[in-house]
Amino acid sequence: MYENLKYKIALTLIPNIGDILAKRLVAYCGSPQAVFEEKKSSLEKIPGIGEAYAGSVINHSVFGRAEEEIKFIEKNNITALFYLDSNYPKRLTHCEDSPVLLYYKGKAELNSQKIISIVGTRDATEYGKKLCEQLIADIAVYNVIVVSGLAYGIDICAHKAALEHSLSTVCTLAHGLDRIYPSIHQATAQKMLENGGWLTDFTSNTIPDRENFPRRNRIVAGISDATIVIESKRTGGSLITADIANSYNRDVFAFPGRIDDVCSEGCNNLIKQNKAALIQSAADLVYILGWGQHKGAKHAPQQKQLFVELSADEELLVNVLKGKNSVTIDDLCLASKLPMSKVSALLLTLEFSGVVKSFPGKAYGLN
Repeated sequence: MYENLKYKIALTLIPNIGDILAKRLVAYCGSPQAVFEEKKSSLEKIPGIGEAYAGSVINHSVFGRAEEEIKFIEKNNITALFYLDSNYPKRLTHCEDSPVLLYYKGKAELNSQKIISIVGTRDATEYGKKLCEQLIADIAVYNVIVVSGLAYGIDICAHKAALEHSLSTVCTLAHGLDRIYPSIHQATAQKMLENGGWLTDFTSNTIPDRENFPRRNRIVAGISDATIVIESKRTGGSLITADIANSYNRDVFAFPGRIDDVCSEGCNNLIKQNKAALIQSAADLVYILGWGQHKGAKHAPQQKQLFVELSADEELLVNVLKGKNSVTIDDLCLASKLPMSKVSALLLTLEFSGVVKSFPGKAYGLN
């Protein structure tokens, strides 16, 4: 166990080797340990590695730092999640540049059925804070995990509201788990460990440098079903997160604001550019994500319509379902390359037409 973890951590410490190249090394060599045991001549033949990067791989100076990190992990009850491990967040496995290794401290189930990310400006107005608090109050019944970045403004508002309504909430950090930034949020972060958690891909002793935050944002965008932007200026970290979520083919939602409000300019632009769906309440979110479709209701059997005319997207989903007993909505999104909101709407139409039927766990099959 110790040796395996040492090689996994060391893989992330190789100079000039990011997450994509690290995964490629493992794919070609077979395991993290095999990467370090491979001959330089063989490493040079791996696409993207070449002579320069192969030299970085065979330099084993990273092992000492990896062993230090293992001691920190063991002392502080931290779980290391490798991208090939069964407990690694499955939603992130669909993202090409997802972290090779995550460091996690907490109790929240990172593969829970419903996870959303809430982001926004650090200079939140009272309007934005009330929107955030009301949204979380209204979705509390759905047992959602709320993810955010522990920053000032909307982030900390989302974490506090989740705690108030007994929801699990996870903060993704732009530094190691040996500190909390900003330190003023230390008390809230400690409460989160009781039913939520702290998550990062940075080793201990990493300070919250400016360039770390966009890298942190890819975890916020990738670990959830949807990213919700509540107030954003024309530029800012929340817009970076929204763009990353769009690149991952994830749903993005934004609350609109007044056209002369600088704190709503970013949200309004996301909506105007079709980079986010406009929502006005939790009901909109629940409907689009399909959370309330079958909640507490028993639907009467529906007669399948004869000669149903399918749209191109509907036919795409039907073809994915053919020959399978059932397919989860996440896998349908992955196979069809359509966002969750569109797939949910298409499935609802197909279900009403009697073409598909739903199963527990947000799975679907052909009638």
